[in-house]
Amino acid sequence: MNHRRRGRKLNRNASHRLALFRNLSRALITHESIRTTVPKAKELRPFIEKLITLAKNAAVLMAADPVANRVAALHLRRQAMAKLGPMHGTGVYDKAGDLVEGGNDTVLKKLFNVLGARFVDRPGGYTRVLKLTYRRLGDAGETAVIELMKEGEVKTKVRGSEPAPAPTPLNS
Repeated sequence: MNHRRRGRKLNRNASHRLALFRNLSRALITHESIRTTVPKAKELRPFIEKLITLAKNAAVLMAADPVANRVAALHLRRQAMAKLGPMHGTGVYDKAGDLVEGGNDTVLKKLFNVLGARFVDRPGGYTRVLKLTYRRLGDAGETAVIELMKEGEVKTKVRGSEPAPAPTPLNS
């Protein structure tokens, strides 16, 4: 039985899995939408949402009282640095591979300055996983797009069809 065993191993050991989630989360923060396999996308969701929650909490603290809450916001930033690992200082690049304007923006700065401020009013659910219809070339793995929600956007569930009407009782 597999009771109380949370998370997929994805055929990787613990350090490889952590490196995978760090790389995927850096790419997601940079591009705000990435294509990967369905199991990786589903496992990445809690990892990245915890990072965004740290950034959101720091934004809330700084909006309330920047002078008094500076130390608490710094602690949240350091927690995110520890979770992102030694690659937290990598730059933010666009789709063409060019460094985004400014040149000194990092993934951590974008996480705390842009994404934290974007999701201040949102109580969770910062990402969306959309399954794609085609399979990956080579091993035919199911693919999905994981993306960050936009400002003020809400998640909606799409229903396939209307439910069947309830059967009427027979009068006999």
